[in-house]
Amino acid sequence: MSPTLVRHQLPHSGSMRCDGPHAPARSRERTRDWAEIQERMLVPLYEATYDRLGVGPGTRLLGLGCGSGLALLLAAARGAQVSGVDADETRLELARERLTPDGMPEHTRVVSGGLEAAAPGDAPFNVVTAFHPVGCVSTVEGLTTSLTAAAGLAERGSAVVLGGWGPVERCATAGVLRVAQRLADPPSDYVVGSAGWLPSGRDDLEDLADRAGLRPDGSGRVACPFGYADMASAVRGLLSTGLFDAALEVAEQRQVEKELAEALHPHQRADGTVWMPNVFRYLIARTR
Repeated sequence: MSPTLVRHQLPHSGSMRCDGPHAPARSRERTRDWAEIQERMLVPLYEATYDRLGVGPGTRLLGLGCGSGLALLLAAARGAQVSGVDADETRLELARERLTPDGMPEHTRVVSGGLEAAAPGDAPFNVVTAFHPVGCVSTVEGLTTSLTAAAGLAERGSAVVLGGWGPVERCATAGVLRVAQRLADPPSDYVVGSAGWLPSGRDDLEDLADRAGLRPDGSGRVACPFGYADMASAVRGLLSTGLFDAALEVAEQRQVEKELAEALHPHQRADGTVWMPNVFRYLIARTR
């Protein structure tokens, strides 16, 4: 396995927008919260798609918006050769720690550069994943460009996996994420390019695949419940997603955290844990 991780400016990869003198520390804190609290919530989505595609030895996988690398690590554990790109350098640093621990072979390569730097040297990719971006505002145009570029690095007929939220009525977290949507209003205050959340449409994934010149080849739904040890962990985990960044640009963090906790209260159990059942959807498309 030769994991390659590069920094590439995706339209949204769950990265934090942090400004000011304390920005690096906040970014690192959010990255740890994502890796230690939130990222694992999507493991059922990763595993379901890997099972369906038979990811393993012989798979050359490119992860768009790879974040701190958990999905790549799971693919690598199956024997796949993995590469990842993300806009957030702090998340890539953690992904490098996960994928290139002490004792890895010398041929393990971790570089920094554009999307083309992720291309495997011996053969093109045969699987591309974009698990996180779909379902966030201001992503379609930029993600289409990234998917088109990634498809150009893959062999013909390769699988491209797109992930997103399922129907609103089957996602308990949707009601909580409306806090982010409401606090980010009015639209005139919204900063283009910020992370945010909008309800998923029935054909969002298919529309995105069509824009990127991909051919749909099957879809599925996966239960991805969000479970947290306590209210504080739930707040930290959800803030780490980047979906509240637009709200944080127009409201104080204390207010965002307070209203988020209030929205989470109906999902808190008697033992203090927070539990929200969700369904995520994925589409498998093919390069032409």
